Amino acid sequence: MDAFLLENRTARRLYGEVRDLPIYDYHCHLSPREIYLDEPATDICELWLAGDHYKWRLMRACGCDERLVTGDADPGEKFRAYAAACETAAGSPLPVWNRMELSRFFGIDTPLTEKTADDVRRRANAYIREHRLSPRKLIESSNVRFVATTDDAADALPWHEKLAESGFGVKVTPSFRYDRLLSITAPGYAAYIAALSEAAGVKVVDLETLGEALERQLDRFCRLGCAFSDVGIPDFPDRIAPDGEADATFRAALAGEPIDRAAYLGWLGNRMVWLGERFYRRRMVMQMHLCVCRNANSTLYETLGPDAGGDCIGDELPTRDVVRLLDGICRACGGDMPEVILYALHPGMSAKLATIGGCFPHVRSGAAWWYCDHRRGIREQLQNVAEVAHMGRFPGMLTDSRSFLSYARHDYFRRILCTLLGEMAGREELSPDAARRVAADLCAGNIRRLLASLPQVGMSEE
Repeated sequence: MDAFLLENRTARRLYGEVRDLPIYDYHCHLSPREIYLDEPATDICELWLAGDHYKWRLMRACGCDERLVTGDADPGEKFRAYAAACETAAGSPLPVWNRMELSRFFGIDTPLTEKTADDVRRRANAYIREHRLSPRKLIESSNVRFVATTDDAADALPWHEKLAESGFGVKVTPSFRYDRLLSITAPGYAAYIAALSEAAGVKVVDLETLGEALERQLDRFCRLGCAFSDVGIPDFPDRIAPDGEADATFRAALAGEPIDRAAYLGWLGNRMVWLGERFYRRRMVMQMHLCVCRNANSTLYETLGPDAGGDCIGDELPTRDVVRLLDGICRACGGDMPEVILYALHPGMSAKLATIGGCFPHVRSGAAWWYCDHRRGIREQLQNVAEVAHMGRFPGMLTDSRSFLSYARHDYFRRILCTLLGEMAGREELSPDAARRVAADLCAGNIRRLLASLPQVGMSEE
């Protein structure tokens, strides 16, 4: 696979310089419990198909029966069904990722098809048994130096505490995810706030005590190295409610009273500005994942719950709403900002967010997200940032995955990036030296320097 996706001579030279750079995975959904316990895997079906909604969606799109996707079918039957779905999935990144993962982690270069599925599974499982592949081994073998998991704002973080004491050589830190905190119209919201109260040791009854509980939780997260916050709800505020109104809305939610949409959106604005200012104080990076439609298939959601492949691309956001929120955070921080990374699931938002980010300090666009992290989407995201913002400040790739094999996606990104930079250098838009610097910065340097600047992480710039 030496020349795979490397479409010009400069790309191949650049890739040779960056292919072995370390990985700083600043946004993923790996389980800290699984990393701590480090139990060896038993089957590639477990590693590939359990909980991976990317693969589930592809199988459903191919017409696979649900028993082969998330049902009670035999693992071998599921693996064959997945292989058959991939065989004709031209243009999807999944067959490409399969090829890269099989080669990188198992030394298997046989194309995965319905006919080869049983043999590929047999060989992969033999490799798993022989090498006792486990979460930590997969992380270390991928040259990963930093992992930021995704952890609910009400989490007591017991597994992160254990990891911090375990001596594991890779820095693993929590990220403060506050989707459930903001979702005051969701069923069971009062019970969620009760769980937050217990975790923080503060009885939350109003906006003031909510703030006290969140301050305590943020302190807990930061003690364990938390450098990033994140949110990925389907809604976005169209205004910033004053504290009095937000308090009344919050009290009503705790009492189980109905919340109209105007009050809900105002509440979102109030809390996101409040949180942005707290992230600024604590030197935390504020990530926002935008334009997603969650749980579109209500039957699927009721059967399997969230993150089962029922989410899709949401609507574009009005520029004025994004600007209003960022401006509110900027004013709350005295004209400054926390580091902010914006992601959009709607590809039409890419250039828009890049230009919005340029209006505020420390705001930049992040990696192509989810349905956009294929070859064309990654290129378009990089080109949009290059054309209307600053490509050299791009924070680089992340896995955004629950799979311990997904680090092959960093190699996928590096190959695509090097080809794009090679094209730019060939047109003399970029000098050879600048191309080398940008490649190294986007593959590792930018995010490494950002992490080194955050005192709670405790990482030096290598």
